[in-house]
Amino acid sequence: MTDVTWAKPGDAAAVAAHIARVLAQPGPKRLAFTGGSTPLKVFALLAGQELDWSGATIALTDDRRVPDDHPASNFGKLHAALAGTGAVFERLEEGVQVQPFDLVWLGMGEDGHVASLFPHMHALVRPGPTVIATTPIPLPPEAPFDRLTLNKRALKAAREIILVVTGASKKALIEKVLAGSDAYPVSDFLRGFGPPVTIYWSE
Repeated sequence: MTDVTWAKPGDAAAVAAHIARVLAQPGPKRLAFTGGSTPLKVFALLAGQELDWSGATIALTDDRRVPDDHPASNFGKLHAALAGTGAVFERLEEGVQVQPFDLVWLGMGEDGHVASLFPHMHALVRPGPTVIATTPIPLPPEAPFDRLTLNKRALKAAREIILVVTGASKKALIEKVLAGSDAYPVSDFLRGFGPPVTIYWSE
């Protein structure tokens, strides 16, 4: 079973410190980051540090199928935040085989979805660690877009995963999963076989 640890503290500064530790390790690094508002806080903290991003390749776990300059584009936000660091950015392209990551950063929705792997969705299944197209059912009104996402095998092809969540309801869902529920997409990452997961939770 997956080795799961609750980080203390679990705030944005602690997440930034974890990423900084990965970047400080020798050799090239591959990191996959989630989208949303929390990463922007972490990126701002990382930007204020003297970190060596050279040799780091950064991908997204998932994104909406919109242009880079669209407000819903995770890639646009990621590139704007870290463009001056010297890191290389790897775009999501449907069907492309994905090399393993040193760190995968997952977020989670109120319905237990991770990346763009939803409880109910249209998805084109592809073999191996790759990028797939998904459409959540129903389309969330705040982001009514088709998606590209790393599939389960690509997300698990990692040295470690961090799961970063906020709010009491998401903590309760994670505790339900850890107590035995397999009803959510996140269940397979916390209860199945895969890399160790560190949970960063804050209110």
